[in-house]
Amino acid sequence: MAEAVISRRTVLKRGLGTAAGTALGGLAALGTDLRPAQARAATLKIADTRQYPSVCPYCAVGCDTVVHVSGEGENKRIVNIEGDVRSPVSGGNLCPKGAATYQLHINPNRLEQVLHRAPGATSWEVMDLETAMDRVAELTKQARDETFVETETVTNPDGTTTEKLLNHSLGIFSLGGATMDNEWNHIQQKLMRGLGVVAIENQARI
Repeated sequence: MAEAVISRRTVLKRGLGTAAGTALGGLAALGTDLRPAQARAATLKIADTRQYPSVCPYCAVGCDTVVHVSGEGENKRIVNIEGDVRSPVSGGNLCPKGAATYQLHINPNRLEQVLHRAPGATSWEVMDLETAMDRVAELTKQARDETFVETETVTNPDGTTTEKLLNHSLGIFSLGGATMDNEWNHIQQKLMRGLGVVAIENQARI
């Protein structure tokens, strides 16, 4: 009878297969379920919630999101935010910042009071929101009154002068936050340009 020839590859396959079978058998004997686990936690989290379409607030790509909300009235709260698979922009994918949008809304570290540090002070003090808004409006008006330029006299190459209409205020700079939504940015642009502000930037681009 001809002697069977077994290659090293066959020996390795059989050895690894035996070892894997032994390991799996041991895990099963310990009560470990080796079947694919279903993401029931995520399913239960968004069960019976209302879905609202939205847009990721971070950059100008415009990835669509779905906001899951539960509760009614004062008990209404966001329970989950994820990418919208219907999005023609991202197809449901989100970058790490977009995927963490939920923590912008639900975060124990988020400040809920206005903090003010007076000139020369070394500590912050809590300020009433209405007082803070009045102070911001007062300083904005003061800066605009002091720096607003309606016209500028320009000397032409032939020596004549022309009054150039400017209507701008270079004493105010607007820096928007990366988490502002489109509606807020629209109103802010109208306000800033109405004040004559030229330097308008958004933190998401810097």
